[in-house]
Amino acid sequence: MIRNVIFDYGNVLIDWSPWYLFFDHFGGDEAKCRYFLEHICNREWFTRVDQGESMDSCIEDLQRQYPEWADDISLFRDRWFDMCHGPVPGMQELIDELKMGGIGVFGLSNWPAETFPTARKRFRILSCIDNYVVSSFVGMVKPDPAIYRFLLDKYSLDAEDCVFIDDRIDNVNAAISVGMQGIQFDGSAQNLRNALISLDLIKI
Repeated sequence: MIRNVIFDYGNVLIDWSPWYLFFDHFGGDEAKCRYFLEHICNREWFTRVDQGESMDSCIEDLQRQYPEWADDISLFRDRWFDMCHGPVPGMQELIDELKMGGIGVFGLSNWPAETFPTARKRFRILSCIDNYVVSSFVGMVKPDPAIYRFLLDKYSLDAEDCVFIDDRIDNVNAAISVGMQGIQFDGSAQNLRNALISLDLIKI
């Protein structure tokens, strides 16, 4: 019987994308922005930050590789919160509803250590989740199954009692591989609520 819901943060609870910052920074030049985010500040690079490497050292390393992009690269640190467009609509209400119903609510996110404390202060939707694991503090990142097991062990949870929600299917599949149920978030709080109703986690 599922009794716990585990949420990813980025693009499940918080609308986050480097595109928001760099598209404006590059004056709306879509091709330049796409090149930068695919070849310079790409997922492979910022996964190092999510895994716990210092943001400063990762930025300096990338600037040495691409000195012509040095000023642009520094914005990933200096204007990080410009990549956040705030809470995903409807998700705060959904979490409140789950908690009021006695359902355990947990967080499991890839997130830089340097920005996480401020994010929890800035966004109530993060601060209301007291039990969580953040990748950069434990040196593991999704979809490594080890980070899911770490959360289960930390909070003495049984995998079969949990459902994990993430926007990325590889992260959802990793949760399933350790025995949880998984839901890929499509951006709609209402669709997610319907899925949680079907699991008897929300009563109507």
